[in-house]
Amino acid sequence: MPIFEYRAYDESGNSRVGIVDADTPAAARTKLRQDRVHVYEIEELNDSKGTDKKKKKIRLRRGAITELSIVTRQFATLLNAGIPVVEALKALIDQVESRDIEQVFRDVREKVTQGQTIGEAVGNHPAFFSNLYINMIKAGEASGNLDAIMIRLADYMQKQNKMRNKVGAAMAYPAVMVGVGIIVVSILLTVVVPKIEEIFRESEAALPPTTELLIATSDFLINYWWLLIGFFAAIFFSFKAWTRTEKGIEKWHKMLLRMPIFGMLMRKQAISRFATTMATLLASGLPVLNALKIVQEVIQNRILANAVGDIHESIVEGSDISTPLAKTGIFPPMVGYMIATGEQSGQLEEILFKVAEAYDEEVDIATQKMTSLMEPLIIVALAVVVGFIVISIVQPMIQMSGMN
Repeated sequence: MPIFEYRAYDESGNSRVGIVDADTPAAARTKLRQDRVHVYEIEELNDSKGTDKKKKKIRLRRGAITELSIVTRQFATLLNAGIPVVEALKALIDQVESRDIEQVFRDVREKVTQGQTIGEAVGNHPAFFSNLYINMIKAGEASGNLDAIMIRLADYMQKQNKMRNKVGAAMAYPAVMVGVGIIVVSILLTVVVPKIEEIFRESEAALPPTTELLIATSDFLINYWWLLIGFFAAIFFSFKAWTRTEKGIEKWHKMLLRMPIFGMLMRKQAISRFATTMATLLASGLPVLNALKIVQEVIQNRILANAVGDIHESIVEGSDISTPLAKTGIFPPMVGYMIATGEQSGQLEEILFKVAEAYDEEVDIATQKMTSLMEPLIIVALAVVVGFIVISIVQPMIQMSGMN
């Protein structure tokens, strides 16, 4: 069934934009008129000209990840209650708040009514649904346990989102401190120092070197601020261009892993994601080789992703998982030992879930250590800068009062 995007006025005269599915534009207008919505513009989204273009534009925004995990869990609940797929999709569409999610699920519902499987329907939106999401849906349909696997998928999405939010929240306070510090120092240098400089110049007294340096810095910021912005902009765009190259991104990710404290946090976070994703995929019935390929896409650090790719190639050649994993030198020996134990006992999924739990706790500890170390360092750095400004201003004042 075609999908139409409409612009209309409601009974109160407020402008309204939405999506509706109907056989024809006239049927869509009639359907909306029954809801007391007066349409003044309507356009088919899945016509030959607009579908591909619009679908490519629909991407899963970070803020919508949480809502998608909730929708996934609701879908699983509806299926578990015995509601047919098409009716379950319709129920989801009626209550979804995100317009992007609504549009994508309307298209999924249409494709399912045309005879496609759910896995094939969501596969039409690779920019919205991850490869992991698509493959787990397909595995659930193949095994007949779609509802259980979708609940597992929702748990996975919520867990990954929680970890991202936890690290982001830990970095928010230091970032705010740095931002406020930069604003305060900028105001002191561009507003306060020039006014005090006039007083110093009128006295015609010799200024200390620290005061001369402070005044020179203030003059530079006032007169050549555009040069400073251009300098940092050039560095930023050069860095972006460098990290778009394969060699550049590998070097940058290697540097990140070697950074003190932060590098260890990134490594532990990546190992946790590796273990969680691998365990979730294996528990959903995906073969090891397919699961490793998906895990390679999920891990954001290129060095770790390449290591997973090497493990995949070794397994293709007949190896187990633990031996090439230990040879990468990236995964700790404990992880290799636990995976070897899981392979021998036939409980690899359970072992991987335990590895993920252990590293989730280590990520929490590493995050607390990082923030507890960064906060005093930022405070000390700001105190040094502000202290230098204060001393540079007070010192000549003391000399002037002594001369009088």
